[in-house]
Amino acid sequence: MYSYEERLRAVKLYIKLGKRVQATIRELGYPTKNALKGWHREYQRLQDLPIRSAPRPPKFSLAQKQVALKHYATHGRCISWTLSALGYPGRATMTAWVREAFPDMKPASNAAYGPGNHSDAVKQAAVVGLYSRQESA
Repeated sequence: MYSYEERLRAVKLYIKLGKRVQATIRELGYPTKNALKGWHREYQRLQDLPIRSAPRPPKFSLAQKQVALKHYATHGRCISWTLSALGYPGRATMTAWVREAFPDMKPASNAAYGPGNHSDAVKQAAVVGLYSRQESA
């Protein structure tokens, strides 16, 4: 979020002001207390700040991804079934993997859900029937 220069400036000012967090934040207008302390710890440990943060390693291996996609493809192309059978990944991750592996496949839709295509007369008859019956809904 902050550039290397902004973080280094904040740490140097923090040290100059006697490690007073609020004075540093008031002077610069940034960062938060915890961010400033974290930057200072890194500066003390490395005698510098990392230019940018290291990317996080992937949560799942390529082999796990391939197993999940193979299960998806061979078991009815159902994300829910794959998730419950394997226990990983999350729905969003699996959906992203499927879209990446099968880009020309359209998402399945179930016409049983949603508003439907009923005329106003059918809708009105359903509401009248609901309210005029004697037994409970």
